[in-house]
Amino acid sequence: MKDSNQKAVIYCRVSSKKQEKDGTGLASQETTCREYARYRGYSVVECFFDGQSGKFTSRPGMREMLAYLSTHRKERLVVIIDDISRLARGMRAHLDLREKISKFGGQLESPTMQFSQTEDMGLEEGMRALFAQEQRVKNAEQTRTRMRSRVLNGYYVFSIPPGYRWEKTRDRGSIIVRDEPKASVIQEALDGYASGRFQIQTEVARFLESHPQFPKLPPSINIRDFVHRLLTRPVYAGYVEAPEWDVSLRKGHHEPLISFETFQRIQERLNGVARAPNRKDLNVDFPLRGAVECGCCGTPLTACWSKGRVSHHPYYLCPKRGCESYGKSIRRSLIEGQFEELLRDLEPSANLFLTAKAMFKKLWDHRLASGEAQTRAFKGELQKTEKQIEQLLTRIVETDVPSVIKVYEERIRKLEEEKVLLAEKGENVGRPQKSFDETLRTAFDFLSSPWNLWASPRFEDKRTVLKLAFSDRLAYVRNEGFRTANLALPFKVLGELQQGEKGMARPEGFEPPTTAFEARYSIQLSYGRVEKPSTQ
Repeated sequence: MKDSNQKAVIYCRVSSKKQEKDGTGLASQETTCREYARYRGYSVVECFFDGQSGKFTSRPGMREMLAYLSTHRKERLVVIIDDISRLARGMRAHLDLREKISKFGGQLESPTMQFSQTEDMGLEEGMRALFAQEQRVKNAEQTRTRMRSRVLNGYYVFSIPPGYRWEKTRDRGSIIVRDEPKASVIQEALDGYASGRFQIQTEVARFLESHPQFPKLPPSINIRDFVHRLLTRPVYAGYVEAPEWDVSLRKGHHEPLISFETFQRIQERLNGVARAPNRKDLNVDFPLRGAVECGCCGTPLTACWSKGRVSHHPYYLCPKRGCESYGKSIRRSLIEGQFEELLRDLEPSANLFLTAKAMFKKLWDHRLASGEAQTRAFKGELQKTEKQIEQLLTRIVETDVPSVIKVYEERIRKLEEEKVLLAEKGENVGRPQKSFDETLRTAFDFLSSPWNLWASPRFEDKRTVLKLAFSDRLAYVRNEGFRTANLALPFKVLGELQQGEKGMARPEGFEPPTTAFEARYSIQLSYGRVEKPSTQ
């Protein structure tokens, strides 16, 4: 029976935002409902859409539809749905929504079934609602089973991690691949935190926020939570796991951004002693603030802009009351100009630099040659670890005390991580990912001229120079200049050699243990590390 005066609204739903964006489900449902409305002679006045699971009753589209029904309840609108499962996927949700639609004067109709026009639903409606609920549960179980199987086989299946994107393959399904340039930015952030270049998570956040190639996060995402999540995800080390599905850590089929060893260092830093945050008053206007101290009293210099008659002028000054230099201004151009001269003095001569580079190359070749012995050592450690895991598994089978089982399981988890780390080291030892020149290019560039990095417009690069070139704060005396600086180890050695305080031996006269500290520091520089290495 046709009623040309009756108005109707259409409600369509799919189970996820992905289906809403990429699929045709919503359009198909709308077409079916409009065809039904034409057959019945209804005038469709509004359409409402959702991309959420049917187990929820509070959905954006559903809320909009109920609000519309509430404001037009006198018209007693017909609500058309393609199928009962589109309204809800749970008995409780179905009853709740049916009651609300009735309360606002709505009348449910569908091309696939006849709804009861009373408050009590009929037998067919109840059976179909129960079937929809059971189907949702079964679909969820099947999805979890398939996802778990994928993780067991080493594939990442969860929401896409920042720095990666999905890519469909012919034989392996969808896998995650690097998403440049975001991947390289995140890789630098992770390496920086592992090495100590970023002392705290807030510094990582500042680095990401200030990097021009890293997209701005939406306001709904807390940057601190985002950074913590980055630092604790093994997916960036090339591994996958799903503890909630009893899937332990295993090698993934995607390209890692960092090594597992780097990931372990990050976890150790996160679980270690908290470090004091960087001063909030550090900014690009005064890069030496906090790194230079008063030569009279040892107090770190502060800095400010002083208002003149025409414009503002930048100054450094000592903030310590009682000091003879207290409050006396030092022009920024003067102190930073003298600092740049100090950096230029650190540059070694061309001959000395070539000699030092030859020493590093010989040590590099020596370590490559000893790779086979190190591989055997790692394999031995790996076998010991596997044996310990087998022994603990045997003990778990033999005991029925929950507390003891929990201790054994935690120990096994740690041994599994050690096993992964040993396997990775065994694969990579003696086989560097890049050549000698590629690996140490950044370190050599810095050692040859730290002033070039200081000349960078990035404030972070300037702070890196201060961390890598000097072991302590620089002492500055007003009207005199900088006192003798306590240089970092490689610059100290190069400086002494250049000044003739030590004799220069031929490169082939140095054994690896003698120059190991120089090579280690250079390698650390290439990865952005700032800790002062110990000599051996």
